[in-house]
Amino acid sequence: MNKSHNTRMENHALLLREYQDDLLPRKFSSQGRIFVILLSLICTAALLVYIKQLNKGLGITAMRDFVSWGIYISNFVFFVAVSLVGSLITAILYLLKIEWRAPITRIAELIAAVSIFCAASIIIVDMGRPDRLLNILFHGRIQSPIVWDIIVVTTYMVISLLLLYFPMLPGLAMCRDNLKDVPVWQQRMYRFLALGWRGSREQFKVIEKSIRILAILIIPVALAIHTVTSWLFATTLRPGWDSTNLGPYFVAGAFVAGASAVLIAMYVFHRYFPAYKKYILAMHFDKMGKLLVLLLLIYLYFNVNEYLVPAYKMASAEAHHLADLFKGKYAVMFWLVQIGGMVIPIIILLFRKGRRPTPVFIIAVIVLVSAWFKRFLIVVPTLLHPFLPMQDVPASYMRYIPTWEEWTITIGSLAGAILLITVFARYFPVISIWDVATQRGLNLGKTANNYSNLNIEDDEK
Repeated sequence: MNKSHNTRMENHALLLREYQDDLLPRKFSSQGRIFVILLSLICTAALLVYIKQLNKGLGITAMRDFVSWGIYISNFVFFVAVSLVGSLITAILYLLKIEWRAPITRIAELIAAVSIFCAASIIIVDMGRPDRLLNILFHGRIQSPIVWDIIVVTTYMVISLLLLYFPMLPGLAMCRDNLKDVPVWQQRMYRFLALGWRGSREQFKVIEKSIRILAILIIPVALAIHTVTSWLFATTLRPGWDSTNLGPYFVAGAFVAGASAVLIAMYVFHRYFPAYKKYILAMHFDKMGKLLVLLLLIYLYFNVNEYLVPAYKMASAEAHHLADLFKGKYAVMFWLVQIGGMVIPIIILLFRKGRRPTPVFIIAVIVLVSAWFKRFLIVVPTLLHPFLPMQDVPASYMRYIPTWEEWTITIGSLAGAILLITVFARYFPVISIWDVATQRGLNLGKTANNYSNLNIEDDEK
């Protein structure tokens, strides 16, 4: 009995040591450092341009009385969409006890937290006077959809950060206890963030209960954030936005964008972090590909519904708006987004070969890029076709071509999101050792006390 018990404990210890060796963060290679420097330069350029915008005002952008929202708001809606993946992978699959999600859970949590942070930042960028954000806090009216948006974005950000942080506590303790060759400031960071975690059963019970509560809370908040965002459009009387379909249409599109972002991150970590190949398997790409094709089919339905009804009625303002999309100056972009970003990916993903790592990665990139341009098509063409056109305005007001300043800030925000994810991967475990161990039969919450030092107790003790 004792011999069998000791053998089992030794096997558990060896497994846990293997997980730690594979998944604890390590220094980047020279390629990784070059990548970080490149992203940092792009973000620096965007910051300098934003300082210029603060000094000279929004006049340096192409936004005018017709298009008062441009690629900034398109970018905001895109980031909000991608952030919805946290509720899909972390919450819904967690509550359904889908075990294969374990190696990709933290990737989804990280993407969600970074995306909602960038979405909030873009709102500030879009304001000519960011100091006036305080007016919403001090003088906001609950009747205003903008106040609803601020409330739900802030709430979702807090829950997303907690849902990212709480499951990290065991991994932070492992970093604290096992990474001894790191700088002093890094050791102090791990010690501070680990909050005295020792891996006792009581601590695991508390954290599991907390995660369960957050997973339940984040689902209605996640649906609310994109529904409220759609209300910002729907409560504004414009062609293409005056629709009750907009809420579920936005939510469906958000799930598609978020799942694509997770697939891209999975492939990058699988490709450039050799140890991760033992955990992010071809099976995970296959299952995420199946999930993506399901989401694309749902999104395709809402797209047909979104355009079929106004096309059938063809009211005057709606007719001009749809003509611009279907056969006008935005037709090429529109059909590339619809066919290239939905129809072709659905067809390819229906076949097993299309769900292999490399093909599904390429498809995910195309779908995610299409998702960004889809938000552009939602925002800009509509604003160019108001129900009550203004008279005697300059011709430049009736078209919108983003300035290089707008593109620089927008690209900088996208680079900033990638940079945050990259820096996180340098200092923290991207794959949860706790989740992987549990999935593979080593339940740390039941078998471990002070597990970071491999002192594993008997299950029955």
